Amino acid sequence: MKKLKYSAENAPHAWLYLLPSLIIIIIFHVYPLIKTFIISFQKGTLNNLVFNGIKNYQIVLSDPKFHKAIINTTLYAFTVVPIGVIIAMIIALTIFEKIKYKDIFETIFFIPYLTSIIAVGIVFRFLLNKDYGFINYLLGFINVGPINFLDNPKMSMFTLIIFGIWSGLAFNIIILISGLRNVNESYYKVADMFGASKSEQFFRITLPQMIPIITFLLMVNFINAFKVYAQVFAIFNGKAGIADSATTAVFYIFNKFYVEYRYGQGMAAAVILFVLILIFTLIQNYVLKKISK
Repeated sequence: MKKLKYSAENAPHAWLYLLPSLIIIIIFHVYPLIKTFIISFQKGTLNNLVFNGIKNYQIVLSDPKFHKAIINTTLYAFTVVPIGVIIAMIIALTIFEKIKYKDIFETIFFIPYLTSIIAVGIVFRFLLNKDYGFINYLLGFINVGPINFLDNPKMSMFTLIIFGIWSGLAFNIIILISGLRNVNESYYKVADMFGASKSEQFFRITLPQMIPIITFLLMVNFINAFKVYAQVFAIFNGKAGIADSATTAVFYIFNKFYVEYRYGQGMAAAVILFVLILIFTLIQNYVLKKISK
């Protein structure tokens, strides 16, 4: 009798073990996504929703506030993610190559990742305050400022970007250090034998070996950046900056749903954001695969 090759389809017990996770995913991820799509074509209250066709999408797509939210979100994502990964790579390399007690510094850099973003936002509000903030105090020594980081519409996105870069460093550093540990040291020994410089070793050995890790970080960071909300809420004390100058796509959705009670429009904006993130993620994966080859 011919034996069947092992596969999940031929092992019912495997599906049994996966069942609890599948149920949670369906209830908390798949069902809300389907419900969001349905509500995006409706209007009225949550207890009395009626079909509204594509009017919600027309309203959202023609709304200048939504345009501004998408522009701000795009600016935030394409600034915070690359700068954050580059800074994290520099710090990770420094810790990995120069620091003797690596574990201690890894713990220090990882602590911010465990801290509530709201608590960190409160600290940043004190640091960036125009009148008594420590940052403006330091800038005073070089005759700069005081700069109104929090209450100037022209500075809102700059402040948010600085906060976003800092808040993402801890996760990036730890992931990059774990990737550096997996690089085979024999490559560096051979490179030293042939007199390769540190920069040559980085671009010809370290960077190619780190491509899978960097690809993962870019994908995760870009998705999180397009969904940014907590950082805005924390740094601007529950608002989107002065005159909504730092509003983002998720903040727009939140306001539509919980402030204006326009549930259909809020869900239409959520679907549009989902599609944009999906398209960008697919394009990013395709480009990164081409680069890695």
